[in-house]
Amino acid sequence: MESDTTSNRPFGIMDKIGYAFGDFGNDFTFILSSMFMMKFYTDVMGVSAGLVGLLMMVARFVDAFTDVTMGQIVDRSKPTKDGKFRPWLKRMCGPVAISSFLIYQSAFSGMAMGFKIFWMFLTYLLWGSIFYTSINIPYGSMASAVSPEARHRTELSTFRNIGATLASLVIGVATPMVAYEVVDGATVLSGPKMTMIAGIFSILAIICYLLCFYLVRERVAVPQNTTKMNAGTMLKNIFTNRALLGIIAAAIMVLLGQLGMSGMQPYIFPIYYNSADAQSMASLVGSLGILLVCAPLAVPLSSKLGKKELSVLSCLFGAAMWILCLILRPQSAVVFLIFYTLSMIGLGFFNTIIWAMITDVIDDAEVKNGVREDGTIYSVYSFARKLGQALSSGMIGTVLTAIGYTDVVPKNPSAYPEVLNGIFNWSCLIPAIGLVLVSAALLFLYPLNKKRVEANIAELARRREQA
Repeated sequence: MESDTTSNRPFGIMDKIGYAFGDFGNDFTFILSSMFMMKFYTDVMGVSAGLVGLLMMVARFVDAFTDVTMGQIVDRSKPTKDGKFRPWLKRMCGPVAISSFLIYQSAFSGMAMGFKIFWMFLTYLLWGSIFYTSINIPYGSMASAVSPEARHRTELSTFRNIGATLASLVIGVATPMVAYEVVDGATVLSGPKMTMIAGIFSILAIICYLLCFYLVRERVAVPQNTTKMNAGTMLKNIFTNRALLGIIAAAIMVLLGQLGMSGMQPYIFPIYYNSADAQSMASLVGSLGILLVCAPLAVPLSSKLGKKELSVLSCLFGAAMWILCLILRPQSAVVFLIFYTLSMIGLGFFNTIIWAMITDVIDDAEVKNGVREDGTIYSVYSFARKLGQALSSGMIGTVLTAIGYTDVVPKNPSAYPEVLNGIFNWSCLIPAIGLVLVSAALLFLYPLNKKRVEANIAELARRREQA
């Protein structure tokens, strides 16, 4: 049965803007965590980078259960007058914002190390594995219910990436400008300022989620899934779904590259180049590149070439920029920023259309199995993304530990030339390797090329006309 919202108005700009606000809200906590949580706990709280990375990896194993469980809950929930997916935005926006704020409590920096580790594990698991999951799974699943049209879904994916890019712009540019301070000639992170920033971002996240709730409408009736599925059947469906496996592999690799790149920013700019302003500028020029190049071109290029085809080419271009940067080893932060921006544009095309590719995977599964499982498929994909997050965090912590980074390095960087060289090398290698592997996963594993996507859409339209 359709919800009352399906007949309110046709798909339009309000839906696209509202959907952009949804990821804006997500990223006020997600990007803050990926860019600054490890920096906060290593430099302010004094926790080792390896231990922070271990936490992030442990959390992702917890997500193996919470993500899929939430997907099942969403699929089996009954539609309400507000739709099937939208109500979760209003229910969970408060808990996810509050739990994010609790992570960055610099007032506890003087507490015993055991307490700080306990607090870090508790708050991070509450935020990422429980509350973020409970709002992100229905938000991502909602795209297929907003419109059945392929172009509309690509537009939603584009606007979702615009929302994420704007959040990255706000967080990446504003946070370094406010959070860092110069002490004895060294650029260091201020704990109290990080606590204040986290509180402000949590309030803004709630506002964005509510705007998404009120602006977006669900138009495709997604009935309650009453099919009982045991774990064995679900795992079989996952591991026999080549499209899902391909997009999972690509998701893990892109996050290794992207979050590895953003995770190294607080080290490459303030420490290697001794410039917090350069870190702000990186977020600014990278975001502007995505907004000015990727956002307007993603829909027409993907319509002409195909989403898979465009993603392979753009990721290879991004990888080439990092390899060239590694070879040339620019001593100027400005030159480094040029390579960074070009690579972000390459990565940006894939990130702009990835959410439309997920709806393609959902359609492909429905064509094959005759059952639509938006929540379950999206939750499995979401878990893969979190696995990529965990691996990137664990990787960064391991790399920093291996090159000898400790909390004394920011206070006198010139005394540690080997650490500085290690920071530069890995800042280039991590995204380069990640983007090459994304292209390989899409090229050799992901089967949904332009022709097959169009055939699936036509088949589902035929079935719905006959129903």
